[in-house]
Amino acid sequence: MTDPQNNPGDKGDLLSDAKNEIVGMAKEGMQHPSTKPVLTGAAVGAVAGAVLPLVSLPAGLIIGAGFALYKRLRP
Repeated sequence: MTDPQNNPGDKGDLLSDAKNEIVGMAKEGMQHPSTKPVLTGAAVGAVAGAVLPLVSLPAGLIIGAGFALYKRLRP
């Protein structure tokens, strides 16, 4: 019997899914279907980081890109 929580290709493993998605985006560049939404999320986060006084521009960029990647992996 296999353990469903120990299957690396399982849909429940967010970190391995994110790694595979990031590697795919790095290899395929702008042709990868997740690249444009993640870049858009990074841009929105950077603008929010520039406008909000408690969030810096790099933090907003990383948070925006991370949120967009998460929404691509777990809609």
